[in-house]
Amino acid sequence: MAEKKIIAVIGATGAQGGGLVRAILNDPNGGFAVRAITRKKDSDKAKALAKAGAEVVEADLDDAASLKKAFAGAHGAFCVTNFWEHFNADKEQAQARNMADAARATGLKHVIWSTLEDVRRWVPLTDKRMPTLGGKWKVPHFDGKGSIDHVWNDLGVPTTLLLTSFYWENFIYFGMGPKAGADGTLAISMPMGDRPLSGIGAGDIGACAYGIFKAGNEYIGKTVGIAGDHVSGKDMASAFSKALGKKVVYNDMKPEDYRALGFPGADDLGNMFQFYRDFNEDFVAARPVEKAKKLNPKLSSFQQWLDAHAKEVPVA
Repeated sequence: MAEKKIIAVIGATGAQGGGLVRAILNDPNGGFAVRAITRKKDSDKAKALAKAGAEVVEADLDDAASLKKAFAGAHGAFCVTNFWEHFNADKEQAQARNMADAARATGLKHVIWSTLEDVRRWVPLTDKRMPTLGGKWKVPHFDGKGSIDHVWNDLGVPTTLLLTSFYWENFIYFGMGPKAGADGTLAISMPMGDRPLSGIGAGDIGACAYGIFKAGNEYIGKTVGIAGDHVSGKDMASAFSKALGKKVVYNDMKPEDYRALGFPGADDLGNMFQFYRDFNEDFVAARPVEKAKKLNPKLSSFQQWLDAHAKEVPVA
């Protein structure tokens, strides 16, 4: 039997990387083995991955030497950064460069870089419709990733750029679930107008990434956008009403009101939603559900995701 190809997974205990780890472990005859990369090998999540059959290796995205050791001998790698850990797009870019350098140094045959659009291609810094943040970004957690995409090609690393979508899990963990207004009516609030939100279950991202690796060289050098569904705020509110057994309405906020909510990252997210709304056709077109379903036949629509997770959604 041929030796299994090792996929090194950055963020193996997180949302995207964890989904890929599970996808590989759940397909023992798929020809791949997983190397779960984490900063803390002795964490409960890391120990659980080891118990499930993953090789667990310590590395830090800020330490290029540790990444080279972690990638050594692997066939490919899934590379992702976590802006929300530090709210620093410059740090994300430095980490991406470290991963790209390590991928080149170790001769990886296929890397998937989890990325997003550089919004400044649509909204230049001189455009006053949307405030500039940090002096040089429009949507920092998008722009930092999108504007570093070129580094993989510059270094000659065989790479697939994976354009991800809004996590449906944000309704569980990110405070975006239904909240009661002054009259007690539950509402989901976002400045999207009547335009659909492109979203996906976090675990489905990893499963789609696995589909890309399984396809061999087919997607190397290409950009692949994925979404599980494109759903309007009104339709999401209706789905929540049925799932929760309580009336939920959609509150279409103004972007400036969302930016003014004051929680960490509110300005970034307000700009993000404005980008989703104002350039919706481009965003949706880049993420065809049917192509994501080809990569991951078990891809969940929003309704399917909500049916499975409604009890986890906090209602404030």
